[in-house]
Amino acid sequence: MSVSAAKDIREAIGRNPDRLTLDERRALVGKYIALEIYSPATLPLRRIEAIADSMADCVSMLEARGLNPRQFEYTRLAPAY
Repeated sequence: MSVSAAKDIREAIGRNPDRLTLDERRALVGKYIALEIYSPATLPLRRIEAIADSMADCVSMLEARGLNPRQFEYTRLAPAY
């Protein structure tokens, strides 16, 4: 990957939040992320589907991609340590 999520947050979409580098994590601390809610029927991968400064912006990002925001959980990225 030539551009890191620290420079362009769109690079974090589709990635597992636990796989972000320390620099990426530091740059994204405080941002809201949307992860698909786990259910035995879907068994989703743990990956970032939206990232933004607010939950409303995450919802808008999901809707723009044709995804149902009610199928996601929202959390703020905390520091790595």
